[in-house]
Amino acid sequence: MPASPYIEFRDVTKRFGDGPLVLDRVSFSAAPGEFITLIGPSGCGKSTLLRLLAGLSPVTSGTIAAGGRDPAAVATDLAFVFQEPTLLPWLSVAHNIEVPLQLRGVDAATRAASRQRVLELVRLQEKAGAFPRQLSGGQKMRVSIARALALAPRMMLLDEPFGALDEMTREHLNEELLAIHAQQQWTAFFVTHSVAEAVFLSNRIFILAANPGRIHAEVTVPLPGPRTADTRLARDYHELVAHVSRLLRSVDPEAA
Repeated sequence: MPASPYIEFRDVTKRFGDGPLVLDRVSFSAAPGEFITLIGPSGCGKSTLLRLLAGLSPVTSGTIAAGGRDPAAVATDLAFVFQEPTLLPWLSVAHNIEVPLQLRGVDAATRAASRQRVLELVRLQEKAGAFPRQLSGGQKMRVSIARALALAPRMMLLDEPFGALDEMTREHLNEELLAIHAQQQWTAFFVTHSVAEAVFLSNRIFILAANPGRIHAEVTVPLPGPRTADTRLARDYHELVAHVSRLLRSVDPEAA
């Protein structure tokens, strides 16, 4: 039997105040542990969709259910990773990771155990005492991901987390992210402008069109796992990148 959906969007529309529609009748479902990537032109509502998932903004019409409940009711089940690491510069890596746990009132011993666990996952144990200014861009993003993982989420929302990184670092972090996802199986919604990144990471890709934002196409990515650097050499991978690129250009002629 197929798994029951963890996330369901039903005819969701969103507008801010009296402005134009940002999202128009968006409907989809996501299974537990699925990795979904959103790609599309600027202004198509990708980040707005994440905010709706997080319960940070109400829908204008339609419904969203997360595990059968309203997203606002399951805020403790999710974690949000942004394009910028947003680390507190006066705190060490270890203390940055612990901040959201402290805000939830988690005791010191549990915080320390969670911190150690996620530092091992992102392979930054030796940087626990370092400060953000002492880290590379890729290391800062690993800390940001570790901070999110410390919350033991059922759902991860990632808004272009690797967009500012060089290609080699980005590809390496893609591989690390998938390895962690394979272990923990949270449901992921990932926003990117990179078709290659979308194909490498995803179980499914939603290509969004703009004015108003809507799902233009859905692509299933049947590439086997575990996906590694060798995956990017495979013919099937390159064919999927070309296919998604064509779909993206149909809604965004300036897309690479």
